[in-house]
Parts: sequence; C-alpha cells; structure tokens
Amino acid sequence: MDFTSGQMCATIGHNHPAILEALHRAGEQALHLFSGMVPEAAAQLALRLADDWMPAPLTRSLLINTGSESNEAALRMAKLYTGGYEVIAVGGSWHGVTGAASSVSFASDRKGYGPGVPGVFPIPEPNSYRPWIPGGSDAESALAALELGLRMFDMQSAGAPAAIIVEPVISAGGVLVPPPEYMQALRKAADERGMLLIFDEAQTAFGRIGARTGAEHFGVTPDIMTVSKTLGGGLPLAATITSDAVEARAHERGFTYYTSHVSDPLPAAVGLAVLKTLEEERLIERARDTGAYLRQQLEALQQRYEEIGDVRGLGLLLGVELVKDRSSREAHHELGALTTRRCFELGLSMNIRRRPERGAVWRIAPPLTVNHDEIDRGVAILDQALGESLDELARRKR
Repeated sequence: MDFTSGQMCATIGHNHPAILEALHRAGEQALHLFSGMVPEAAAQLALRLADDWMPAPLTRSLLINTGSESNEAALRMAKLYTGGYEVIAVGGSWHGVTGAASSVSFASDRKGYGPGVPGVFPIPEPNSYRPWIPGGSDAESALAALELGLRMFDMQSAGAPAAIIVEPVISAGGVLVPPPEYMQALRKAADERGMLLIFDEAQTAFGRIGARTGAEHFGVTPDIMTVSKTLGGGLPLAATITSDAVEARAHERGFTYYTSHVSDPLPAAVGLAVLKTLEEERLIERARDTGAYLRQQLEALQQRYEEIGDVRGLGLLLGVELVKDRSSREAHHELGALTTRRCFELGLSMNIRRRPERGAVWRIAPPLTVNHDEIDRGVAILDQALGESLDELARRKR
C-alpha cells in the first residue's frame, strides 16, 4: 500500500485507466515537438486550467516538467517583472534542487553546495506546534514571527524587492498549515513592498487538500502559482501560471524560459486526463471526506500512544509528529525511523520527515482514490508497527 502517492505525484492512483488511455492516444499522435510550437493538447490544458481550476486572474500557463523548473520560471518572471532580485522565502519550505529553487528552500539539504543565488531572505515559518514566538493564539504567534521576519528583511534590503514565495501547506517542513491570517498578511506584505506573491502548490493543488488549490482554501490569490506533482498523475508535468497583466509586462521585457520539453504534447494529454478524472470521480469532495476519516483514525491512535504529539494537515495531506513525551515535545527520531521501516516490512510505504530542528513527522498522502477499507488496513499497520517499535526500544534500554 502506498501512503505517499509515489513521490506525492500519483494523485489519482497508480496506472489509472484514464492515464493509460491518454498515453496510448498521445503515442499515436505526437510525443514531442519543437519547443516553440504549442500542440493542441497543451493549448487545451492551459484553457482548462484557466477556465476551471485557477482563481481569477490567473489565466496564463507555461507548461514545463518539474516543480523545481516551475519555481525557477516563477522567480525568473518575478525578477524581470519587478526589476528587483530580492526574494523572501518561508522557513521549512522546499521548492526544488535547481539553482534559484534550492536557494529559497530551507527544509533541508543546503550544506556543501557552495553559495546560492544572492538576494534570498528566509523568514520564520508558522508552526502552531513549535511556535517561534509562543504565548498567543496560533494566529498571533504566526503573525508575530512574520512581523519579525519582515522587519529583518526591510533592514537588510538593498531596495530591490522581487517576490515572496511560500507553500500553502509547508510539507517538507513538517506538514505545517498556516493560519488564514498569515496568508492574508503575506499578500499584504507583498503588495506594500511591490513584490509578487508566489504560491508553490506542487502538493496542494488539484484536490489533495480538499480544494482546487491552496489559494482557494485560504481565499488568497497569488500573482504567480506553480503546480507540478498533482497535475501529472505520475508523469513529469508542471506549470507556472500567472495573470494577463504579469504575462504582458514580462513579455514586453523579453521574458524567456525554454527547455527541450516545454509544452510537450504527451504530458499535456495526461494532465487533461488527470483533471477530467478529478471531476468525474469527484475526488476533491472525496479528499475532504476520506481525509476527515483518515484524520479521525490517526487521532484515535494519538489517544493510545503518548508518542504521537500532534496530528495536523488538510484533506489527504496529513502530518503525524512523533515525540518522546508530550510535555517536552522532544522529537523522537529513533522511533520514527524504526516505525517507518517496520511499516514497509508489513506492506505500507510511508514517508518520514526527520530534521533535528523540525521534529519527526510522518507525511501521509495516499492517492485521492483511497477508500475507507484501505485506510483501515494502513492504520492497522501503523498501529502494529508503532507498538512493535516501542517494544523494541524498551528492549534496547534493558
């Protein structure tokens, strides 16, 4: 059983018949064309995104391959549009491993690769379980941390602001869900500084969190949205999506972004099949309902195990944080490693995020097609693996 949807990409399950049919159809027409051409499938996909999935005024799509690429294109566009180069990035974020994308990623894997792109300013992430500035409500703590981060940016800025980039759910940083007030404040901060707001919705778009997008869930519209994993159904497909106004100025200033596989017809055909399946099988509603059921089952486990400190998330993107005890909230990395390995031995593929500064968090994101029986089986494996791992740790202490 796969509780991570591959690499968080197989949104409608593995080898869905609609995807196989789209692959076959594309194979009979065209797999690849010159990047300057726009095949019919790419045009249709861009139209579907604009008409049915994106919040207004996001209507213009650049179709590319991966999440890293979509963020590279978004940052490139923001810098050209504004004339600045400074980027505010939220701590705990993960935007990719290519040049600019890795420079604005702070969840992990930053050391040993030399200097990053200049002009990047991290700010503290909103974390209700481990707040940077404790003492108030979740929203008050998050806003206090944001205010501190913005003041630090304003102090250091050379007067060349370009963009703020954020994941609506900070996934690799521990499945952190910001308060709505935090997202609204980011929108206001970008507007006040003449920056474009970029939402990296690699994991939150197209139904995963029980909404079309994180922008829809929070009621905050970015200037640029990047999408990837959940659009391609397991194939490499991503998009950088913006408004007519941003696209027009970027075009006037000579914006370029091209690789050998921009607007390829094969992944575009698959993207159309994914969107159609999400609608026909009502998978957004199912993500809400089934996600609520999965969360209920995980919270029942939390009642039985002191080591489950927190259960959080939206829809079918959930995080379970493991601690040594709930008072200290000290991360239980050893238990996380043991349990994840035992789950795999018992037939359940699980993902564990283990960072010293951000806890040990199971990231649970099964395909949106998962049913209650499969959830029950998966949670039963989690229960067994957790109990056996705790017994093993007790034996080691003896």
